[in-house]
Amino acid sequence: MTTTTLFDSYRLGDLTLPNRVVMAPMSRIRAADGGLATPSMATYYAQRATAGLIVSEGVQPSLIGQSNPGTPGLHTDDQVAAWRPVTAAVHSNGGRIFAQLMHGGRVSHPDTTGMRPVGPSAVAAIGEVFTPTGPQPAPTPRALEAAEVPEHARSYAQAARRAIDAGFDGVELHGANGYLISQFLSSNANLRTDHYGGSVAGRIRFAVEAVSATVEAVGGARTGIRLSPGGTFWGVAEADVPELYTALLTELARLEVAYVHLEATIEEEVLISLRRAWPGTLIMNPVLPMGPKQTGRTEADHWLGLGADLISFGRAFIANPDLVERLRTGLPIAPADEATYYQGGDAGYLTYSAYQHTA
Repeated sequence: MTTTTLFDSYRLGDLTLPNRVVMAPMSRIRAADGGLATPSMATYYAQRATAGLIVSEGVQPSLIGQSNPGTPGLHTDDQVAAWRPVTAAVHSNGGRIFAQLMHGGRVSHPDTTGMRPVGPSAVAAIGEVFTPTGPQPAPTPRALEAAEVPEHARSYAQAARRAIDAGFDGVELHGANGYLISQFLSSNANLRTDHYGGSVAGRIRFAVEAVSATVEAVGGARTGIRLSPGGTFWGVAEADVPELYTALLTELARLEVAYVHLEATIEEEVLISLRRAWPGTLIMNPVLPMGPKQTGRTEADHWLGLGADLISFGRAFIANPDLVERLRTGLPIAPADEATYYQGGDAGYLTYSAYQHTA
């Protein structure tokens, strides 16, 4: 009986990953005006290319889908051109990178996009959203008309085509953390009484349509999705979590997507039941994003033992561009400076180095 380790290779679609360490998507708010990727972003991702797979920060698939200022997009030709040096830098360092496609839905602000945010229903998110002039209360979104919903589902597919054109190896739909797909899954952000709401089948419909369109555009082997079962980000709540996500995973299995990326946002026994319900590749994020714990070797090995195929690490990658080697050799994991997460500039972004061995 062999034991799977973090450092075994893994076949993901058409890619061979040299290890099972995934760099989780993390917004760093460093894009230039117009949602353009920058040379610093190329350096940042290339420094971390020893990961088996990098998933980029959230990238808006449309202007109205932009959640925060300073985030990059994949909905204009200029944005595609700006991403090409980033993906080229990762590939030249031997890495693989998926773009995370993130439509913010109601988690946005007119001061950021020039438009009123949209959502499944006219229910505001809980909390303050970032705007160019600082945090402001989340506005009440405009409820999408039934005829408009498919256009927003297709926006993921359109951005996915642009991502492949920009050199990405695939895309991950952000279906977690209270953003648009998550809002449709929710039982308190989605109060619709048409076929996009109400029942489990109705609440998963938008997610399935977005994934289906993306698979049609770029292929299942290049399409993943991130989910946060039972998560409460931005005030979302979900009724019937096991039933809801088992139904969604059943539909995703039919679409033969490359992977499902789960966050530890609910009890472990529920997550284990979802692992059993999902026949494909599972990326597991073993600790609550932005929670008190940070994923380390112990948490990773625990979830590999429970049937995860790949393990995603978020914060640990910020201050440790050589995280894979540190995990492999038991070197200390350096702490990141939280004050630099979203401040812009290269400090706390490109200023972390590989482990320095002293004589």
